[in-house]
Amino acid sequence: MSRIGRKPLSLPKGVTLNQKDGKYGVKGPKGELAKPLPTGITIKVAGEKVTVERKDDSADLRAKHGLVRAHLANMLKGVTDGWVRELEINGVGYRAEVAGDKLTMALGYSHPVVFPLPKVVTAKVDKNKVILTSADRDILGQTAAKVRELRPPEPYKGKGVKYAEEVIKKKAGKAGATGGGG
Repeated sequence: MSRIGRKPLSLPKGVTLNQKDGKYGVKGPKGELAKPLPTGITIKVAGEKVTVERKDDSADLRAKHGLVRAHLANMLKGVTDGWVRELEINGVGYRAEVAGDKLTMALGYSHPVVFPLPKVVTAKVDKNKVILTSADRDILGQTAAKVRELRPPEPYKGKGVKYAEEVIKKKAGKAGATGGGG
């Protein structure tokens, strides 16, 4: 039995869970999310408790059992509290600003980098931090990775875009000239 898959989830107040046509979805105050439900996996609601069950013990269903439960837990947290991802921009002259659904950044290139945000992701800039929020954890993580990819942090001075909790291992620069050479 999957250790994660068999853990029950609690259904928060104001959140509805529905299943139909091979899909399951949740709807709450922060939005609505849906994912495909693999065949052989069922979601049962009993009052405030939600459990994910599987038809048999095949290897395929055992793998999907915990996966569906983890996705469901992420969806429930997303529609109630939402997900947040913070990025830091380090470097002289590096900055960002949000205009509508576009994130415009100066990252040391000869031109400003304009990054279109997905509809479900919102951004806020606070000095050198870009704060991305969304109800969908998958899209939020993918968006943060794409923003970081525009100028990954370099190992000598740490300039670039990095996750707030990321630690950059810095390398020593060139050793100074010690004379000689003759």
